[in-house]
Amino acid sequence: MSIQRTLSIIKPDGVAKNLVGEILGRFEKNGLRIAGTRMQWLSQQEAEGFYAVHSERPFFGELVEYMTSGPVVISVLEGEDAISRNRELMGATNPAEAAPGTIRADFADSIGVNTVHGSDAEETAAVEVAYFFRSTELCARG
Repeated sequence: MSIQRTLSIIKPDGVAKNLVGEILGRFEKNGLRIAGTRMQWLSQQEAEGFYAVHSERPFFGELVEYMTSGPVVISVLEGEDAISRNRELMGATNPAEAAPGTIRADFADSIGVNTVHGSDAEETAAVEVAYFFRSTELCARG
């Protein structure tokens, strides 16, 4: 096992439903440490840049509109196998397919309005973390 960092975003629906504490608490209770976090309202340019990998997909416009519809909470989670642990806690993208007790099964409205985002691989995590945080904004594991 290795100590990893991963990006987590509590999306606008999660913030609007006052789930920030509940979701961050689930991460901490499952061995992930918050190395950095902040609330931010993404601009269209920021959302388009972050989700640029999906720019050719038919849902891109709706995704950007959703991600700019309200504030989000962006965090860097750290811990042993943080990427896979976070993805397990989030559950499947489609909440109808998410395992009981996962964040998306418990709180997501649909495949498009699914409460949380998490990096899917080490390479992606490194790019996503750097997109939102300078290294000086993260607290090293102590």
